[in-house]
Amino acid sequence: MAEPKLIYKCQQCGYISPKWMGKCPECQIWDSFCEEVAPGGARKLASKLAKTLSTHPVSLDEIQSGGEMRFHTGIGEWDRVLGGGLTKGSVVLLAGDPGIGKSTLLLQALSRMTRDGPVLYVSGEESPQQLKSRAQRLGLSSRDLFIFSETSLEAVLDEIEKNPPLVVAVDSIQTMYARLLDVAPGSISQVRECASRLMRAGKEGGISIFVIGHVTKEGAIAGPRALEHLVDTVLYLEGDRTHTFRLLRAVKNRYGSTNEVGVFEMKESGLEEVSNPSQLLLAERPKGVSGSVVACSVEGTRPILVELQALVSSTGWTQPRRTSMGVDTNRLSLLLAVLEKKLGFNFAQQDVFINVAGGVRLVEPAADLAMTTALMSSYLDRPIPQDLVVWGEVGLAGEVRGVGHSALRAAEASKLGFSACLMPRSNSERLSQEMDARHIGVRSLQEVLQIIFEEKAGLPRSRVQ
Repeated sequence: MAEPKLIYKCQQCGYISPKWMGKCPECQIWDSFCEEVAPGGARKLASKLAKTLSTHPVSLDEIQSGGEMRFHTGIGEWDRVLGGGLTKGSVVLLAGDPGIGKSTLLLQALSRMTRDGPVLYVSGEESPQQLKSRAQRLGLSSRDLFIFSETSLEAVLDEIEKNPPLVVAVDSIQTMYARLLDVAPGSISQVRECASRLMRAGKEGGISIFVIGHVTKEGAIAGPRALEHLVDTVLYLEGDRTHTFRLLRAVKNRYGSTNEVGVFEMKESGLEEVSNPSQLLLAERPKGVSGSVVACSVEGTRPILVELQALVSSTGWTQPRRTSMGVDTNRLSLLLAVLEKKLGFNFAQQDVFINVAGGVRLVEPAADLAMTTALMSSYLDRPIPQDLVVWGEVGLAGEVRGVGHSALRAAEASKLGFSACLMPRSNSERLSQEMDARHIGVRSLQEVLQIIFEEKAGLPRSRVQ
């Protein structure tokens, strides 16, 4: 069969050129040309796909609902993120930084899923001997887990057709190549073509497919955005490699919620589930230290208590430093401006550092009140009570706004032995008085300063100079 003709198409405006160009003459965007198959070059593939699809419209009421057939991966945290288990025929994209543990977690899950049927692991980056060595280190063994070291998409599809497995894992999509395209593996055209054909094979055969994807230096999935649109679920394995905790987060899920998160701990035996992450994250919290506060963040339906630390120290530099780990730096700058304007704190000659212990990243606005409380504590050098948990959103006027899931947060705090919760007044008024924890409702940062620091430390009820 003759090789299909390739063209170069601008990904912004669709301008077509027979050769690569650095700048699009139509939209003036640099480096926007990507190679593609010319129209008509993949007609055989398109006609084959057309035969498998419905050729006429069908009324919505006439469509028979087949339901969602799910089976468990054997890892409870992963099932939670997927929405209750892996859906038959779904395509799941797993991404994360190099060395974060994607292949390790996938190998652990695949070995447990062999109890329901055969599983095929396609590795384009590691040899079978390397995977065997990793499996022995993790204590894994299964006769129904088959290793296929191959990068040719056609060879993989032939193997799936001859011996249909229950699950197929491809590690990674950037190493696969289709013979239809005469371009290097990992290019945009190859990634898009390989992903679409794997998706069709999975949908037609009812085979669940896991695909591992590389990420760029900015943290986004490498390749075209069409890769994320094709798959049913996109999972990110996050965490700092210097810490032991890993978070599995869903950013897209057609079969479940995108708010759930799975927590794992990296050990010598692999990634182990953490059923109570709050207890482990607070295990080494120092006592009687200023700038340390316990914040409650809700990930999906799970409340997690983490230690948030702040350090405010004098500086001799003209421009003080603003450094944050685990929270948004722009959010930190906003809260510092609110403290200066509404409470009279002076950070002009102060270096400010914020850190979330354990490598966890707080993304919801409910962490605002904990950050401001920690900043006050470090600025005044007054420790916060050890039995206090803080949550709430802070506005530009210094008001404390209500957040969701306060009952879950209070219950988690009470379960771990915390006797007091500092929260927005609107949340405390709705909570049941039968809960064990004491609810301290505040409407503004001025009330936080008076209740936590001035009354406790004997400071005058005035603006801090």
